[in-house]
Amino acid sequence: MNGPWDVWSDCTPDCAAHALPRVTAPRVARRGAAFARSVRRALTDGERMADPVRLRAHAASLLDALGVRVEGPAALTAGDGPGTLVVVNHISWLDILALLAVEPVTLLAKREVGAWPVVGGLARRAGTHFIDRTSPRRLRHTVQEVSELLGSGRSVAVFPQATTWCTADRGGFRRATFQAALDAGAPVRPVTLDYTQQGTPSTVAAFCGEDTFAASLRRVLAARALTVRVTAHPLLTTADGCPDRRELARRAARAVLGGRPEAGSVERPGAAAAVRRAGTPARAALRPAAAVADSPAPGSPVPASGIAPDAPAPPAPAHV
Repeated sequence: MNGPWDVWSDCTPDCAAHALPRVTAPRVARRGAAFARSVRRALTDGERMADPVRLRAHAASLLDALGVRVEGPAALTAGDGPGTLVVVNHISWLDILALLAVEPVTLLAKREVGAWPVVGGLARRAGTHFIDRTSPRRLRHTVQEVSELLGSGRSVAVFPQATTWCTADRGGFRRATFQAALDAGAPVRPVTLDYTQQGTPSTVAAFCGEDTFAASLRRVLAARALTVRVTAHPLLTTADGCPDRRELARRAARAVLGGRPEAGSVERPGAAAAVRRAGTPARAALRPAAAVADSPAPGSPVPASGIAPDAPAPPAPAHV
């Protein structure tokens, strides 16, 4: 079920395209068989799959079976102290596997992801925290839960765009989860995911609009030399002059989305009040909410992860 806070994107399945000729049918079949075996191994691991070492190994095995390479840093989190809020752009269901293959973290996703084929079962066993985006009243509780996770030393990965786009420079960031980082005194790690085929930018991994998991999986299985590049940007903290979630989200979005001019953001007063009631320390006080309406942009609904309130203004039209 989609909620009143869902984000809408103008990306569709037509955005997804191969940048190189497809691999041969026999190779697709071999990849499919290897992927099925890897999925079975992961699912039969049961609750043990949440162990960070096993989780990372399963994610790497699934990507290897699909023929997808991962290029990125050895770690995403800051180390000692509170956990790190890892904020990532959202392109594909492969994003989750890529993050876990680099460094297992607790994922935050909408509850519908738990029902997705294959990915849903893996996400549940990986210890993903699912949120109900149909109820704005749950926002302050979710912010508090994320803050408590970070305060306990667990790192959490979120997709602040709350939906998928076909490239890494689209959309805008919702701000709610950044309040959790401020409340916990946790650093924020902006991370950019982008996909290439032999170095050429590619949208073949995009999972947008009315796309189905089966159709997306077929494209990925047939993709030649597909690589997901994980770029970790410098940490952001309140010491960097980020006094509130608005500024923290703005700086994170500029880092993740390639420094492009960010679309303006609007904030519903009720949502801001809900976050305040979660318990905002003085050092992380919020600015007054903008007195403007908050409505989703017209377009097509897409698979989404993350918290929805604090909606950005509709992105400017772009050729995809």
